Amino acid sequence: MNINIMLYLAAYLIAGIPFGYLLAKQFAGVDIKNEGSGNIGATNVLRVVKEKDPKLAKKLGAATLFLDAIKGILVILVAKTLGAPESVLWTIAVLAVAGHCFSVFLFFEGGKGVATGFGVLLVMMPVPALIAIAVWLGAAKGLKISSLSSLIGLAAFIIASYVMYPEVPGIGSHAPIWIIAFIIFYKHIPNLVRLFKKEEGKV
Repeated sequence: MNINIMLYLAAYLIAGIPFGYLLAKQFAGVDIKNEGSGNIGATNVLRVVKEKDPKLAKKLGAATLFLDAIKGILVILVAKTLGAPESVLWTIAVLAVAGHCFSVFLFFEGGKGVATGFGVLLVMMPVPALIAIAVWLGAAKGLKISSLSSLIGLAAFIIASYVMYPEVPGIGSHAPIWIIAFIIFYKHIPNLVRLFKKEEGKV
């Protein structure tokens, strides 16, 4: 099998591992797909487990965030070590986010893609990603609304990527960034609906 195809498959499948769901089930005995917002990401793990055990909730939330980010980073770093070109790395980045958001292990359901998205972007464009993470954390501290803070951070990344890289090295196009942004935005539509109805929960 072609090495690139193997990397693409690995990116999609590894990113599809639902760490939030597995951790909450294993350590808190909770099925987070049926609790809170029903999302498998760190925010819902934190919110749902907090009701039972606030200390455990923080640990599981942090572990989910870390593992969701690292699973995107891992395959890109392996591909880089193997000398994959930029176009292949960007395809892996997109597939990692798609794998997390539409996991084969959850019948193509999944998370919102924020941690995995920022994970892959941190490898591909470190400085714009760090700017975006700083904006995301600042917004989260001020607004206390995870979904809105994530989308503000995403917008900051897009702006920073255009300012710093008018031409994306190796591919000359921002298309992969827009695909990742679209997937993350699409997964946040229910949150935006709740925001407009003033029903979105704070963290």
